[in-house]
Amino acid sequence: MLTEIALFLAAAVIAVPLFKRFGLGAVLGYLFAGMLIGPSGLGLIDDVDRVLHASEFGVVLLMFVIGLELQISRLWLLRHHVFGLGGAQVMLSTAALAGLALLYGLPPVAALVAGFALAMSSTAFVLQMLAERKELPDRHGRAAFAILLFQDLAVIPFLALLPFLGPSLPGAGEGAGWIGAVKAIGALFLVVIGGRYLLRPVFRRLASIDMPELFTAAALLTVTGTALAMESVGLSMSLGAFLAGVLLADSEYRHELQADIEPFKGLLLGLFFIAVGMSAKLSLVLAEPLTIIVAVVVLIGVKALILYGIGRISGLPAESARSLAFALPQGGEFAFVLFGIAVTAGIMAETERDLLIVVVTASMIATPPLYALVARFRHRRDEAPVYDAIDVPEHEVILAGFGPFGQIVGRMLRVKKIPYTVLERDAKQVDFVRQFGNTIFYSDAGRVEVLRAAKADKARFFVLAIADAEQSLRVAEVVRRHFPNLRVFACARDRNHAMRLMDLGITDIVRRAYASSLEITGELMRALGEPEAQVKRELDRFRRFDQETLLKQHAIYRDEKALIQTAKDFSRELEQLFEADAAAADKPSG
Repeated sequence: MLTEIALFLAAAVIAVPLFKRFGLGAVLGYLFAGMLIGPSGLGLIDDVDRVLHASEFGVVLLMFVIGLELQISRLWLLRHHVFGLGGAQVMLSTAALAGLALLYGLPPVAALVAGFALAMSSTAFVLQMLAERKELPDRHGRAAFAILLFQDLAVIPFLALLPFLGPSLPGAGEGAGWIGAVKAIGALFLVVIGGRYLLRPVFRRLASIDMPELFTAAALLTVTGTALAMESVGLSMSLGAFLAGVLLADSEYRHELQADIEPFKGLLLGLFFIAVGMSAKLSLVLAEPLTIIVAVVVLIGVKALILYGIGRISGLPAESARSLAFALPQGGEFAFVLFGIAVTAGIMAETERDLLIVVVTASMIATPPLYALVARFRHRRDEAPVYDAIDVPEHEVILAGFGPFGQIVGRMLRVKKIPYTVLERDAKQVDFVRQFGNTIFYSDAGRVEVLRAAKADKARFFVLAIADAEQSLRVAEVVRRHFPNLRVFACARDRNHAMRLMDLGITDIVRRAYASSLEITGELMRALGEPEAQVKRELDRFRRFDQETLLKQHAIYRDEKALIQTAKDFSRELEQLFEADAAAADKPSG
């Protein structure tokens, strides 16, 4: 056993870095490692079924982590993209691929399972590929995430249903189906109630003991316990783990649980992919090369066409829809799980499973070079939409920039029912914010015609919340030149940015991290034992002195040597003021 573990680790340590170096991803590295050491390769390990059965716990842990990440509130915000794009992709792909499987000669139930399994894409594979290219924030990246999230959700009920589709369930006498269904519902009810009212108090108690290894053991026990509970009534172990994750998704221990489970999940999931690679019958590639090539081309082609179609219908530009189509056309890791359960349930023959596993593996291998080819010819500038036409009534407030800073201003104004106009130059940010129902115009606040269309000549206040210093100064200059009566409240990135805004006559300036830095300093001083009154007095003194210093330095900030010298002088002066305060506080009264 120890020899096998050493082989697994050596194969992974050698293969995975090589595949990641060439941009092919960790999953393919694990698959290749399995093929290399398995019966079809060097034959170093023969008992594939035993390894595959043990490694399925990696999939169970994966489902638990997916559940932990799936906060109900987050799912609700993304519901249109998740259930719209994702639902359309799964249903259309399943129908098309199941139909083709029927034509190939599979029985109806087996064809349905094959169609659904092949409709799934690889979550780990795609997200890693897009993250490495820094494309997750792009429009096609966000659409891909929504579809993958729906696939992860859709596979849960299908995993639960799959054992009941088989022709021979254990004890399948008259009425056994109803008894099994009642047991399944009862087990689900117990897991949900127990998870809601038992898990959090238990984890709270364990956290107070302050023994990290005990907390990790409890996390693993939660996963295995719920998984075994589901398996005992004929449901999928993955379903139990997923439910446990969802029940803890909103708890204060979510991040700690995820950190504890992640190493086990990564290793066992890697072992699962190695076992899948070991089970791939490479002899099939030599025996039926034409069948496999045609199947891979059809799989990628059908899914790519469907993805491109729903992308365009949902409003994605052609380039984004094409990128989406070639990011998700492969089969995924859940196909391996579904095929294995289908064989166990008697739905699918082992020969059919072996062929489909090779097809899915080949489709995963083909995806990175195909996507790289599409990305090479993609012109990102073509994706930039035309600026919005602005037609708004007169508002007292215009807000330029709707990042984290601007959104807080906007939320407060909305709560106070004060109408305002938002201008944002980042198209991705506009798309993101609009998902939450906010009215925002994609436009450049540094253009005079845009400001006139936004009724800047009728407004009273202009909030400048643009993060980029140069863009912020460009907009400020235009506003001050053409709308001098407009009072500007500006957010400065740093001290230098603030002084450059002061050059333009802007005095209502807040430095981006200034207030939060003072706030955390105050909390630290309180934690160190200083009285509340003293903390407030010292922070007020620092704030006033720093503001006076800023005004004095503004006169000489372009002279670097003078600026450095005044900074040193003011620092010494501030220290002397605090020392004098401390001495006065220590001096006995009377």
